[in-house]
Amino acid sequence: MTKTKQTKTARVRAMLRRPKGAMIEAICKATGWQPHSARAALSMLRKAGAEIERRPAQTAGAAATYHLAAEPETR
Repeated sequence: MTKTKQTKTARVRAMLRRPKGAMIEAICKATGWQPHSARAALSMLRKAGAEIERRPAQTAGAAATYHLAAEPETR
């Protein structure tokens, strides 16, 4: 049986589902993307109907985190 390959977008979705969410830097490290590509992926997920929350950093110098608030409806 062949193993299904996990796409980078699926990996990003999984990271966003975690309770602590994901920072852009973590998405870049997990996918090998540049920061502008990671932000574009978030925009693409939003365009597909996902609700992504951006939570500001709790401390000075820290990065904002992104969370998947709601999945798009499947038909």
